[in-house]
Amino acid sequence: MIFCIEDDNGIRNMMIYTLKASGFEAEGFTDGASLFAALDKKIPDLILLDIMLPGEDGLSILQRLRAKSSTREIPVIMATAKGTEYDRVIGLDSGADDYLSKPFGMMEMVSRVKAVLRRTKPKSEGRLLTMGGLCLDAEKHTVTAFGEELRLTLKEYELLRLFLENPGQVFSRDRLLSSVWGVDFLGESRTVDVHIGTLRDKLGRCGEYIRTIRGVGYRMDGQS
Repeated sequence: MIFCIEDDNGIRNMMIYTLKASGFEAEGFTDGASLFAALDKKIPDLILLDIMLPGEDGLSILQRLRAKSSTREIPVIMATAKGTEYDRVIGLDSGADDYLSKPFGMMEMVSRVKAVLRRTKPKSEGRLLTMGGLCLDAEKHTVTAFGEELRLTLKEYELLRLFLENPGQVFSRDRLLSSVWGVDFLGESRTVDVHIGTLRDKLGRCGEYIRTIRGVGYRMDGQS
């Protein structure tokens, strides 16, 4: 869930429309009061926060977010007027994770959101991820299939970890490209298919856990 705080109705509606079209859930708010009322009921994955708002401004809202234990860890991207370097510096010093300079493109916004979410996503280090005979030890960075250690490339390992962290979830090829290769990767969806193929081969019998969802992408589950 992405919260968008923007007092311009047209801009806010476009932000929400673009985020939803990109696969996110999104809700919009016009000011700090409505934002904090919503935060009492739901904690979003990220907040897009305009600095220039009626009443309480975005910098003050950011400081309040960082002061509360329940909202301290929410990633925040600040929207600032073009050329206001002072506001950007203050925002970053106050705990903003990134900023957008107005006017910004909608796809730039989506790219920044994905990048910040990827960067701030809690790590799975220190725990085991298992499925059937498959075990990924994130702390040791090892993978075993029925007790036999496997040698995976970095991208194969990251693909497998993403699947194991989200069992049963269907991932489109574009989503896998964004999550594993990054939003700036200039590749094609064929890259995903090739890596899935080599990963399946290396997993042996456990390769059957990765299932092709025709016309959509891939998911992983341990059901036979």
